[in-house]
Amino acid sequence: MSGQALPRHGTLLLAATAATAIANNYALQPALTDVAADLGLSAAVTGLVPTAALLGCTAGFALLLPLTDRVAPHRLVGVQLCALAGALTLAATARHAAVLLTAYLLIGATAGVAAQCGALAGRYAAPGRRGTAMATVATGLSAGILLSRWAGGTLADLLGWRRMLLVFAGLVLLGALATVRLLPRERPRARGGYLATLAGLAPLLRRHRPLRHAVLTGGLWYFAFNVVWVGLALALARPPYALDATAIGLYGLAGLLGFVALPFTGRLVDRYAPHRVMAASMPVAAAGTALLATGLHHPVVTVLGLALFDAGCFAAQAANQSRIVAVDPDRAGGLTGVYLVLYFAVGALGTAATAPLLSALGWSGTALVAAVALLGAGALAAPGARHTAPADAAAVPR
Repeated sequence: MSGQALPRHGTLLLAATAATAIANNYALQPALTDVAADLGLSAAVTGLVPTAALLGCTAGFALLLPLTDRVAPHRLVGVQLCALAGALTLAATARHAAVLLTAYLLIGATAGVAAQCGALAGRYAAPGRRGTAMATVATGLSAGILLSRWAGGTLADLLGWRRMLLVFAGLVLLGALATVRLLPRERPRARGGYLATLAGLAPLLRRHRPLRHAVLTGGLWYFAFNVVWVGLALALARPPYALDATAIGLYGLAGLLGFVALPFTGRLVDRYAPHRVMAASMPVAAAGTALLATGLHHPVVTVLGLALFDAGCFAAQAANQSRIVAVDPDRAGGLTGVYLVLYFAVGALGTAATAPLLSALGWSGTALVAAVALLGAGALAAPGARHTAPADAAAVPR
């Protein structure tokens, strides 16, 4: 691996790129009822749009994320952002459900470049700064997720959902220009061909116990994350709330109150074990979910619950990915790809299960299911917290 460290402006660029890319998986959610009315779709078919985005992400993590270990960063990120802009344009011009769902599979796959930004930040971080660098990118990624629903809902109400997607496509193209110009041009030392790289992904899970543990704990909280946010959008759109896309999107801003804790997460990971951060984060997220389970009639309680929930989930994710990259920085793309394929597969299950859970248990019961998953992740992380060193201590020598 190269001893080159990514300069501070490069880390910030990766954070901004991650935010811009990942936002496209969520920006349309507040306007799904508008999409259904425009295209004449049933609620069941429209609900497949966020699921398609998550499935696309899963495919992108499996097929594209390993390229992080093979392709120069400026070329890898720039090309994928251009492809993402093209997929957004396809979605904006869709007239049939099949075209829209295909576009969102492509959007999900190329929006997965956000995960490549995290892996690159971990690989090129200065010694002893991996946790901080990855938390910076996680901060940008979290901001993209949190602001996407508000921005998407507001722009959809102002311009229509089609023009909203074109605005996002333009932002993505601006990011492509910046990354091509500023990211490192050094090509990683590849190990074998691309197909050999893909064939070597599954053995990574068998070989590295920290990776298996990360998949299990991360999958639990991402299941909960999707159940809460998709369930919230569906619940608020129905009586007795019946909110419009802008109002639903505004709830995404609530997570910004918890988001301010993320910049400190990296310092904690650099100083303490990632497991310690995860074990402390999950009870915080579960407490927020318990507040949400009391109902959505009181906006202050809902905002506080979402802030605690997001703070816990995003802090745990930053710590978990820092630990994964530390296993072998030269294979950061492959290790992160294996993790995120399984992580997002579980998230897709959470998204698909949300509507049935709401129908069977109501909002309060659905939120409590998410809380149980979060407490399970915390219980799994707690034993390792007593025995695990800081992330950089476990890193393969550079």
